[in-house]
Amino acid sequence: MMVYIKGVGMTKFDVDQRNSYEMIYECVEEALANGNITLEDIDAIFISSMEMESNGERQRHAAPMLSSLFQKKIPIVNITAGCAGGGVALWNAIDFQKANGVNNILIVGFDKLVANISKNVTDEMFRGGERIYEQSEGMVFPAQNALVAQQYMMKYGVSSDDLALVALKNHENAFDNPKARFYGKKVTLDMIKKSPVVASPLRLFDCSIPCNGAGAVIISKDKTDVEVAGSGLNTSNLTSFERKDMTSWNSTITAAKNAYAQSGITANDVDIAEIHDAFTPVELISYEDLGFCNKGEGARLIREGVTKLNGKLPVNSSGGLKAKGHPISATGTSQIYELVLQLRKEAGKRQIDNIKYALAQNIGGAGSITSVHVLKKSS
Repeated sequence: MMVYIKGVGMTKFDVDQRNSYEMIYECVEEALANGNITLEDIDAIFISSMEMESNGERQRHAAPMLSSLFQKKIPIVNITAGCAGGGVALWNAIDFQKANGVNNILIVGFDKLVANISKNVTDEMFRGGERIYEQSEGMVFPAQNALVAQQYMMKYGVSSDDLALVALKNHENAFDNPKARFYGKKVTLDMIKKSPVVASPLRLFDCSIPCNGAGAVIISKDKTDVEVAGSGLNTSNLTSFERKDMTSWNSTITAAKNAYAQSGITANDVDIAEIHDAFTPVELISYEDLGFCNKGEGARLIREGVTKLNGKLPVNSSGGLKAKGHPISATGTSQIYELVLQLRKEAGKRQIDNIKYALAQNIGGAGSITSVHVLKKSS
């Protein structure tokens, strides 16, 4: 059974204080209009978010919330997978559709990271890592990724200048993305290199920006112009310190391998990608784990401009987590949103020509879980 993308929608990723109901309604309304269908046509819903109780809304059950919001008495499944939530929800929805043969499934990812009790939201985010032995000693996500970066730099001769080029590329792309947190905001290489150190070698502009947002995707068994050609999901150790190599994340390697196999393609066939650049070194490592280059060659791609908007393999045309923003569970659905725009030639100033295959990689934790989806322009 083939699965297609019927409609997509997302809010602007920002710091607005609308409640979750309003954000969800906006992105779903756009997705329905985009797919030229109504709520009556939706047979099931998969939704992903962190605990809503943490953002001050005091709602623990997202599924009944959507049932009330949309007045739908259908299967509504809540998926919790931290930063990978949107992609994992999509993977589960695809599996559900193939198993049950339903027509249309709505996938929604949303989170409010900038809230009146952001301290609680931050604590909720940290539950995606190892708390007893690592976070209790200060090994939170920026520190953990800083150690990964140190290992990567020592092993392959990568410099902070290379990391800065990743940040610059993604900010340049976000400048022209109306849905991005940094839309219309000029960020220079000098600003990036002079930004405060968060955890050496990572500076402020090496880290993705938390924000509020929601994204929606509608998949269908009815043929459309965008096909989900491949869908992969894999998990790994909770912490990167349990792995033999901190600079290679097996969850991505295996998820990509499965997605490529389903699609009948190799990494060389990918024309555009949205990568989970929670921290700049993660983008370089992902180039390698996804098979876009050999191990240790990720920095070469950014130095040579291969992954820039006008390069051979544009990566994060949306601005990525770095500059579009990272509202946790909404990130995975927003990646699909961008790629569908690109495949439909609706990306405006960011439009890439001659795209057939597009890839989305969504990571939870420091490589603990990864989904990889390959989209294809239908013939």
